[in-house]
Amino acid sequence: MEAYVLIQTEIGQVASVLAELRKLPLVVRADDVTGPYDIIALLEGETLEDIGRHVVEGVQVIDGVTRTLTCPLGHLRLDAYHSVRTQRASERPQP
Repeated sequence: MEAYVLIQTEIGQVASVLAELRKLPLVVRADDVTGPYDIIALLEGETLEDIGRHVVEGVQVIDGVTRTLTCPLGHLRLDAYHSVRTQRASERPQP
């Protein structure tokens, strides 16, 4: 299971938060970004519960972290999605 974690930090704390974040075992990658969040991190764990626990007990306790948003990856099967949409379109009445 993988999830992106969007992280807001206190002003001037991005570099120190990144350094600590990159030391955590479930963090695959962490980068600074622009926009409403300061950092995006990719975490990988056995279950979503593992990732959630790691965010609460590892990420959120880092000095300078003010907010997190966890976004689990869904891994959509786009071939199945396309097939359902095509089927629905063919069932519509023709004008």
